[in-house]
Amino acid sequence: MKKLRVAIIGGGIGGLATAVALHRIGAQVRVYEQARELGDVGAGVALHRNSQRVLDRLGLGEDVGRCGALLSEFNFFTQHGAVVSQETYDPEARQLGLHRADLVAVLAAALPTGVVHTGHRCVQFSQHDGSASVTFDNGVSTSADVVIAADGIHSGLQRYVVESTDPVFSGVVAYRGLIPAARLPGWSQGLVIWGGDGKHLIAYPVRAGQFINYVGFVPADEQMGESWSAPGDPAVLAAAFADWHPQADRLLSQVETTFKWGLYDREPLPRWTHRRLTLLGDAAHPMLPHMGQGVNQAIEDAMAVAVLLRDVAAADAPAALMRYQTLRRDHTARIQQSARVNGLRFDSAQPLSLNHSWVRDYDVEREALAVS
Repeated sequence: MKKLRVAIIGGGIGGLATAVALHRIGAQVRVYEQARELGDVGAGVALHRNSQRVLDRLGLGEDVGRCGALLSEFNFFTQHGAVVSQETYDPEARQLGLHRADLVAVLAAALPTGVVHTGHRCVQFSQHDGSASVTFDNGVSTSADVVIAADGIHSGLQRYVVESTDPVFSGVVAYRGLIPAARLPGWSQGLVIWGGDGKHLIAYPVRAGQFINYVGFVPADEQMGESWSAPGDPAVLAAAFADWHPQADRLLSQVETTFKWGLYDREPLPRWTHRRLTLLGDAAHPMLPHMGQGVNQAIEDAMAVAVLLRDVAAADAPAALMRYQTLRRDHTARIQQSARVNGLRFDSAQPLSLNHSWVRDYDVEREALAVS
């Protein structure tokens, strides 16, 4: 059987993880990223058991573990320090805090030279009975048996699958950034949240404990763009959490540079797949960060689509992509809704369920094998 040809549009974490998974099953895969180089603005991400399991099976667990910070516990406090919820993490489960750029680097390093092509912005898509074609703004075109749109919440390919709608603004802006851990001696090695008065502040270590990643979620006076790199004012961030717990003040007193990020998601899409084109990650199911699952679900998508395309002939690829949609859509929709609920609970310092076993213990490879 000829190798299945797969073009992935988007070289973020979801796109690269999908490329690694597809390369492992012997597909001929290419990644096309519009930026001139791979990377990510400095920010953290928490990896949970569900995505760690996938990365282990892709042979990347040790590399990811080396650049991550093992999170010891979860502590949720009111703005003045009263305990709301607490959980000690199982060390064997390896809840990790990572710098996004480190995860991108690990995934990219797992791919052969020539798989990733930067400086390619998709401008046109078409498909016929036997193949699909993508054209880029630099004049390059490529054909493939499968095209995977991993190009984010503002996906340019989404309109070829489903009628486009605007992302939903949450009314919240997040200020985020990194602080060298040396400036915060004795800082918690777990995930810490303070919440109340319609906002919340979160912090956890990344890059093997070298930095503390922080995010402050505050109501927005007006809608702003969904940007990861818009500059913010540290003084405005500090003022939003003035008179909170002394540890929160200690954290924010060390902020020198911060970025503003408008929080958007979407209502669950009615479909992700149209013949040889399918959506993945934020292009399919953008979610608010309050379940800590955005990246984790993209990694699960990667494994699911690879399992369902394994040993599939080009002619049968559309049917396999429909099975991928069926497997993933309801599960991610539930997480999208849970993220909205959690955000409200964090903002009001209300207790929340820590029993997310339906997320953390979900074995996407096993589930995909059951429907393949």
